[in-house]
Amino acid sequence: MKGRALALAAGLALAASPALAQKVVRIVPHADVKVVDGHQTTATITGQHMASVYDSLFNWDSKLEAKPQMIETYTLSADKLTYTFTLRPGLKFHDGTAVTTKDVVASLKRMMARELLGRSLNEFAASVQAVDDKTFTLKMKEPFGPTLYTIAGGNSVYGGIYREKEALTDPNTPITESIGSGPFKFVKEEWVPGAKIVYAKNPDYVPRSEAPDGLAGGKVVKVDRIEYKVIADAATAFAALNAGEVDILDQPSMDLLGVIEKNPDVVLGEVQLLPGYGGLRPNFLHPPFNNPKARQALALMVDQREYAQAAYGAERWWKVCFGMYMCRGPYATEAGADAYRKQDLAKARQLMKEAGYNGEPITLIGASDIPTLNALTLMTAENLKKIGVNVDLQIADWGNVVTRRSKKDKPADGGWHIFHTTFGGTTGASPLTSLPTVTTCDKSWFGWACDQTAEDIRQKFIRETDAEKQKEQVEALHKRLWEVLPFIPLGEYVQPWPHRKNITGILKAPLFVYWNIDKS
Repeated sequence: MKGRALALAAGLALAASPALAQKVVRIVPHADVKVVDGHQTTATITGQHMASVYDSLFNWDSKLEAKPQMIETYTLSADKLTYTFTLRPGLKFHDGTAVTTKDVVASLKRMMARELLGRSLNEFAASVQAVDDKTFTLKMKEPFGPTLYTIAGGNSVYGGIYREKEALTDPNTPITESIGSGPFKFVKEEWVPGAKIVYAKNPDYVPRSEAPDGLAGGKVVKVDRIEYKVIADAATAFAALNAGEVDILDQPSMDLLGVIEKNPDVVLGEVQLLPGYGGLRPNFLHPPFNNPKARQALALMVDQREYAQAAYGAERWWKVCFGMYMCRGPYATEAGADAYRKQDLAKARQLMKEAGYNGEPITLIGASDIPTLNALTLMTAENLKKIGVNVDLQIADWGNVVTRRSKKDKPADGGWHIFHTTFGGTTGASPLTSLPTVTTCDKSWFGWACDQTAEDIRQKFIRETDAEKQKEQVEALHKRLWEVLPFIPLGEYVQPWPHRKNITGILKAPLFVYWNIDKS
């Protein structure tokens, strides 16, 4: 018996050994991970996945300036037409293979063919070519000031470097593997869609020597695992945080913050560098919202305070804003918005009739699992009814909304008329990166806003090097956008990230990231 007791005690001591104990941070994500290819979607949850699993050539710091990440050195020729980049030594994918310029060139070409920032760069680029395994060049047809900013890839959503064999996949075909070279490995064998996602520390990752700053600098991982625990019910998620069953709530329902505010073991932290903002996106492809009068009706049915109170909670978290490029950003303006500052349901009803609307079902798609978006959707459903619209309300989880919003089919055949989303202020604050204000028709963001006049002004902004002239162009563009109405702003808000007080090191960045986080 004595021997058995000693053996048991030794076993317990071994099991409790700090050397064997793992630091696990459990997070309730704001949505389930449905898409793991950052070239297919701008969904924030996919961006968080990309930032964890993949590394980027450059990343945005807390000032939204592009800083080297996978790049060791780079030069720009005197004529500003040739960039030469050299990769950092020791870069390895999670399968153990070395990262080479073949992977980089293929990834850049795929990114340049697919998304907003990439396509902007592609218009100026002449070629991207490998010199050797560590060095590559990017040659330009004409100078493009935001080249490095663009390569950084928009919140890491599509700036990540894939293995060549994945990067050679057609840009319109989703990649299903998640093997990057970033600070975390995606543990695919533990992935339970709709329930659990796991990211494990990558022991082979070599961080940069600089201090972490936004998405840039040294990505030092201080925990062993990040576990997503998908909890669709907001009250259940808050109860789990209160009880210490989870450590962090990612963008939770703001109307339930009072449940945890008095808990001394919970902190209301912030992640965003700039506030987020909500928006209503109409589909330009199908009647009635291919007619500007119908889009004007949407703008006039909105009372921003009503939407903000429903979606963002107490007034201390939000403010009314009629700026397409934020009211607290570098290009803040509300020019052109005066006609839409006050809700006018009667005029909205009349404009719908003038647009040719005659009672056809209007398909409004919404997300049940993201409380903010659910509240915005339900508010719009009620307001549409008030202006005489026959609402076909179709609610699903956000992953399904992300999939459906990419469909150009007629609404009756699986497409849609309207959906809501929220945008991060860091990308929404500039005409270069703001997705919903690009009006390039079939090449624009979901909803396919179409207006050549607005796009011409935006292109002038992109090519302009004088800061004061850029601001003038933003004013002109903003006035035009309020005529075109590619989306309807629904106010700015600050989103708290509640976490247990034993969680430290959460960075303020353009995206919620998991390096530098520690748990005591």
